[in-house]
Amino acid sequence: MAKRDYYDILDVTKGATADDIKKAYRKKAIQYHPDKNPGDKTAEDKFKEAAEAYEILSDADKKARYDRFGHAGMSGAGGGGGQYSGNMDDIFDQFGDIFGEAFGFGGGGRRGGGQQRAVHRGTNIRIKVKLTLEEIAAGVTKKIKVNKYISCDTCNGSGAKNGHFKTCTTCNGNGRVTRVQDTFLGRMQTQQTCPSCGGEGRTITDKCTKCFGDGVVRSEEVIEIKIPAGVAEGMQLSVQGKGNAGPRNGVAGDLLVVIEEQEHDHFVRDGENLYYNLNINIADAALGAELEVPTINGKAKIKVAAGTQSGKVLKLKGKGLPSVQGYQTGDLLVTIYVWTPQNLSKEEKQLMEKLKSMPSFSPGEGEQGKGFFSRMKDIFE
Repeated sequence: MAKRDYYDILDVTKGATADDIKKAYRKKAIQYHPDKNPGDKTAEDKFKEAAEAYEILSDADKKARYDRFGHAGMSGAGGGGGQYSGNMDDIFDQFGDIFGEAFGFGGGGRRGGGQQRAVHRGTNIRIKVKLTLEEIAAGVTKKIKVNKYISCDTCNGSGAKNGHFKTCTTCNGNGRVTRVQDTFLGRMQTQQTCPSCGGEGRTITDKCTKCFGDGVVRSEEVIEIKIPAGVAEGMQLSVQGKGNAGPRNGVAGDLLVVIEEQEHDHFVRDGENLYYNLNINIADAALGAELEVPTINGKAKIKVAAGTQSGKVLKLKGKGLPSVQGYQTGDLLVTIYVWTPQNLSKEEKQLMEKLKSMPSFSPGEGEQGKGFFSRMKDIFE
């Protein structure tokens, strides 16, 4: 099933401001919140769908990639990323301020209110992947070895030896502390993250000897990245949850894959179009010929008309690269260059002397007089 447009999910336009997007998401959060729709799987799916849309559109970089490349630009794992990968608590933790505003919970907006434990998010990792034009044309799956933080297998990511914790005595397990101050405006009450436990509501009794209480350790992981066809130099794909693991069973960051395009031996790329220079001899240019040219996935034959001038551009429709959205395929544009022979033999020189005096070998006011832009106009008309 095709993924829905993120703007349609939140009922906003592409020109919507950050505040408009936030308000739209808050409205959807209220409409489909699990507390208001207990046991309703459809509402839960829409709740997650809205969270996914807001995660992308509220981030300037992700929004820019989405506006340019659509769903294919948001995930290296198959062009779209699937449904929101986090569980319900992840959503509450990540967008807690919005739920607090929407429901008046004064905190994370988690179902049922109550105590909340801060969940730490791992950092993103950015890597560069070099691709050939052939790989870009077909799409490719790459296995990349990434040095990153992973969950500690000794303490299962908790950071605690034998899983032993105790309730934080500073915040009594709430993760937040309330401070009351007297000001000239009167008594003011504020809440802030507990400085003793970092908002977790608990402290480690005995730290893990492998990760020293962090819950994460350095290691290497081989990650499979599915890169869609049609990507371009500088494009950034996002593989959700494959960045650094979050401390103490937190939410993992993302793996950001930046595309680098290798220079090709034959072709020059311009968007979805490819350009190729074909050198032909003067006889083929004068008499016409059927010649073979390389394409990105094989070879093709072209007909060079008799009297073809140097600089003539021939278009092979559909022999370029696919667009990243898959809507169209570019063309292969072959520029003809008539090669002038060098180091002629005595016999060849005598022959050329005879030819140059003949009427047909005198330049006229024909196609050869056209400039570059005129020739390009002929191609695309």
